[in-house]
Amino acid sequence: MTKLLKWTSRIADGIAAAMLASIFFIFLLQIGSRYLPKVIGSLGLSDTLPNLAAVEPLGWTLELIGILWVWVIFFSCAFVVREYDHVKFDIIYLAVPRKLRAVFAVISAIAIVAGMLYAFLPTWDYIDWIKLRKTTTVRNPFTGAKIPLRTVFSIYGAFMLVVAARYAWLAIDTIRNGPPKTELEMVLEAENTTDAS
Repeated sequence: MTKLLKWTSRIADGIAAAMLASIFFIFLLQIGSRYLPKVIGSLGLSDTLPNLAAVEPLGWTLELIGILWVWVIFFSCAFVVREYDHVKFDIIYLAVPRKLRAVFAVISAIAIVAGMLYAFLPTWDYIDWIKLRKTTTVRNPFTGAKIPLRTVFSIYGAFMLVVAARYAWLAIDTIRNGPPKTELEMVLEAENTTDAS
């Protein structure tokens, strides 16, 4: 089971990295299509390279970068970023005893689960409704049809369910095993294991 989780995590990391790389290369393509004709014209190569001098700026790149950005944010938050990697305001949490930290962790996890599940159906209803609207310039490469916005924003519905499931598991794990270790506890534990060996 641990091996399966490790491979799933690596695949999710790869998908997120591929989306970020795609954003970067599409951005470069956008810059190239916008400024290449100007550079060729300023170098006096318009007659020598007429095809490159006639390149038009690509409008679809802006929309595709926006779609990929939405996907990379919610996909990564759901499947890549670990709970202890999130930015937290934990001054009070770290100042209280471990048993009270467990209470804080369970209450916080249950609040997140409740909030996500409470908001899921209205959110999904809206995501389903926007299937009527479609992308402006980006088309499905297989069919040539414009992409329904439901497809673009469906990742948010998946994000909500995955985050609810992760925090439900965190609440159960905290009840069974106590609160998650703080960064300081992990560092001290790592130092103790290296000192012992």
